[in-house]
Amino acid sequence: MKATPPPPPAAAAKRLRGPRVVVLALVFCSLLVPFAFLFDRSPSGYVTTDERHRQEVVLPKFDRVVKTDDASAVNGPRQGAPKKTSKANSGGLHQHKKTDQHTSSVSTKPKVPPTPKIDQPEAVMKSTQGTRRYAIMNKGTKADDIENVKACQLEFGSYCLWSREHKVAMKDSIVKRLKDQLFVARSYYPSIAKLEGQEALTRVMKQSIQDHERVLSVSTVDADLPSFINKKMELMEQTIARAKSCTVDCHNVDRKLRQILDMTEDEAHFHMKQSAFLYNLGAQTLPKSHHCLSMRLTLEYFKFSSLDSENSYARKFNAASGRHYVILSKNILAASVVINSTVSSSKDPKNIVFHILTDAQNFYAMKYWLDRNSYKEAVVHVINYDSIIVKLTKFSVRHLYLPEEFRVLVKSTEQPAEKTRMEYLSLFSHSHFFIPEIFKDLNKVVVLDDDVIVQRDLSFLWNLDMGDKVNGAIEFCGLRLGQVRNLLGKTAFDPKSCAWMSGINVINLDKWREHKVTENYLLLLKKFMMKDEVSVRAAAFPLSLLSFQHLIYPLDERLTLSGLGYDYGIDEEAARSSAALHYNGNMKPWLELGIPNYRKYWKRFLTREDRFMNECNVNP
Repeated sequence: MKATPPPPPAAAAKRLRGPRVVVLALVFCSLLVPFAFLFDRSPSGYVTTDERHRQEVVLPKFDRVVKTDDASAVNGPRQGAPKKTSKANSGGLHQHKKTDQHTSSVSTKPKVPPTPKIDQPEAVMKSTQGTRRYAIMNKGTKADDIENVKACQLEFGSYCLWSREHKVAMKDSIVKRLKDQLFVARSYYPSIAKLEGQEALTRVMKQSIQDHERVLSVSTVDADLPSFINKKMELMEQTIARAKSCTVDCHNVDRKLRQILDMTEDEAHFHMKQSAFLYNLGAQTLPKSHHCLSMRLTLEYFKFSSLDSENSYARKFNAASGRHYVILSKNILAASVVINSTVSSSKDPKNIVFHILTDAQNFYAMKYWLDRNSYKEAVVHVINYDSIIVKLTKFSVRHLYLPEEFRVLVKSTEQPAEKTRMEYLSLFSHSHFFIPEIFKDLNKVVVLDDDVIVQRDLSFLWNLDMGDKVNGAIEFCGLRLGQVRNLLGKTAFDPKSCAWMSGINVINLDKWREHKVTENYLLLLKKFMMKDEVSVRAAAFPLSLLSFQHLIYPLDERLTLSGLGYDYGIDEEAARSSAALHYNGNMKPWLELGIPNYRKYWKRFLTREDRFMNECNVNP
């Protein structure tokens, strides 16, 4: 047989050209991927879907909300504004209004007319600070620092406060010096490489740059550096000195330094976004030990169902003569601490009845835990909200929602140089509006958030004459409805009406039913398009404010000290003397992120020496 002659060289080259092009294209794309990841400069304003005590969400735009080109700030005399209390304050009770909860966070930003002496909140639909740099804040004027803090809080919320509080100074001076040398060498190298007669210097500089990059790729602390690093640093120092002695175009060097600075700032911002994501994940996630406790208690409940004491207490649950507290919670320990603190501070605990609304997942664990623990003579009634709500309403959103928190930035127009302060506004969720339907035999209740602890007797709340009002709450006049009109839709409202806060709320159920608050809420609900879980929870902001418009009875601002879930600057004397403490914000006391100075107040009322808590390492 005749051998097949080999193809001519031109044909072989043509046949290989296609695969070569494909390989080169793949290599080029693989190089672009890390750069695209590094230079991700999309506006942040990311959304997290946590539970109330663990969530921070930026309020999305509602599809049916009127977008007005407002100077949507309506300036009226500021009432009920939060006040800082120093140790010199002898008033005992103290109001410190801070409001990022369960975190939905609303940042607000209307145009503010130049009206003097008003603390003006800014309402922002979403953060547009994606290209701002916050990590490099060591130098600059005081005004620059204030602007940096404000921009950081707009994008990352309470993470900025947490990161500043936990900032660690860089102790690895050799690594820092290596990076500085590398940046300077990179800025000079392009100019040196273009000079004639400097080929040897170009080679040495290129080699030194590669050596530094190789060392820094595997060493992040001084302890990891190789033994020969001092020689490398001396050689690089000499190389840089030789480069500086050459005549180069300063504009090129300056341009290269600015490019490196931009890359460094982008990389720092990228790492800050990563860190903020992990912070929010930690704030939104219940600790593993708490999950362990819930599962163990659920198993024990079905082993010992004889602890079900609902029948023996059924008559007292519905007795209108008792003092009834309602708590919405999915957190066993949080609910237990609220109950324990309230009972411990009460002068007459035998007349107290607690109604705990929880979801089906936590119902059995919650019931077993609260039945096996004693709270003096107080009665505790655990209700499966998911089961009972199906019988009461055809409302599509039927599972339990905890109080929602919205992040608000407040700027003082009286003192413009003063740092913009961030607060967390906690409001009723969708589930709160069905309390009158669940407790048809009651005419008055006090609603407590599960991130509250009580330090004084609250019996005086039952003697309040609220007149025709429905909801006794602490007002937050740092935010008025006129300033967030673009979030309230076409519904009529009083622009000077103040916002209010949940935490401790006295509810007149008779007046609630008389004013048909639940029916009005359901009508308002139809005006907002709710496409997903985020928009459903965000709708709590306008719905709560509009449903209780002109129906709020203002409680004494000194009743509750709020902000313990994000504000590091609260005076300890004020915290000890307050009637109640509200841990609104992301840093809840049962999380590792909780502010250590404030966790001790919460832990005082935590059950100790329990077998299940020890087995699940709840108290390490």
